[in-house]
This record gives sequence, structure tokens and C-alpha cells, in this order.
Amino acid sequence: MADITASSVKALRDKTGAGMMDCKKALAECGCDEEKAVAWLREKGLSKAQKRAGRATSEGVIGSYIHSTGKIGVMVEIKCETDFVARSERFQEFAKNVAMQIAAANPVCLGPEEVPADMLAKEKEIFKHQAMEEGKPEAIAEKIVDGRVKKFYKEICLLDQPFIKDDKVSIRDLLNELVGVLGENVQIGRFTRMALGEDA
Repeated sequence: MADITASSVKALRDKTGAGMMDCKKALAECGCDEEKAVAWLREKGLSKAQKRAGRATSEGVIGSYIHSTGKIGVMVEIKCETDFVARSERFQEFAKNVAMQIAAANPVCLGPEEVPADMLAKEKEIFKHQAMEEGKPEAIAEKIVDGRVKKFYKEICLLDQPFIKDDKVSIRDLLNELVGVLGENVQIGRFTRMALGEDA
């Protein structure tokens, strides 16, 4: 504990938005290693997120983003439990970041459970064909397919995508961290992305 300085606690708080005592505890648990402390706080946020997942989310905002060229626009529904949280700077910033993510990474759906079955079946077939073409045995080919499906999810599922501003974390990580910091159930709802000249 002696090695934990006020400046290291403040730096961790600035980076994660977690409470001072949580930051101090994270640094103590992780031997003053800031990266490990960030991960520890994220995991703590995940457990808080799981506890709050069942709560009703009737408040929130519609986040939006228009690219500087004016040719890509996004609207996304970010839901929470109270109007107080919906108006908070942290919540508003998250909504804007998610809208920017959708503009840049063009996800197809929110999570793996929403991937259309025919799309997934087609991709699996392609991945298996590729593995067999590479001369892999059937059992190995199946494992390769599983690995490529996970990669595919990271490309098309918003929650699994690496965050455009920090590819070490996913949108799901950011969401769970926000739930831990704000103390409310937060959910990403519907979203739409329009690009000039593209068919709907």
C-alpha cells in the first residue's frame, strides 16, 4: 500500500472514471501496475453489469454522428434507467463514441445472437472450404472455422468490435465499464447508419 501515490490513484481515475477507493483498491490488488488495475476495474464493471442487466431501461438518448464529409450519418439508441444518468457527460460521451464507431466500422448487428442464420451458415461454409483447400484435416478444419467465426463476429457485431479509439478494448468492455461507473443498467438499442449513395 505504501507505493500507492495520490497521483497514481488520480491517473487511474482519469483513465477509467472509477471511484477513488475503487482505484486505490485496484492498484493494491495489482501491485501498482496501472494496466492490470484497469483490467481489474473492467472485470469489476462486468460483474456489476451482470447484476444490473435485468433492470428496466426507459430513459436514455439518441446518439448521433455525421462524418465531416457529410456523406455518412448514424443514429443510435442508448438506454439507461434514469434521466439524471442520461444527461450526464459520461453517458453522452459514450453515446457519441458508439455513434462514431458505427459510422467507422459499419456493424451489421449488435451481438452474435443477432447474426442472421443464413449469413452465418454461408460464412462457415466458406471458412471450411478455405481450411480444406489449405490441406487441413477435417477435425482441424472445424477448429479453424470456430476461430474464424469469432473473428467474423468482431467484424460485424457492434459489441464485439474493437473500439476505434483504443483497439485493446471492445464496445462490450466500454459498455460494462460504463455500467460499473454509473451504477445503472445501460443498453445499446437500435441503430441505423446511412451512407450517401448506398442502398438501404
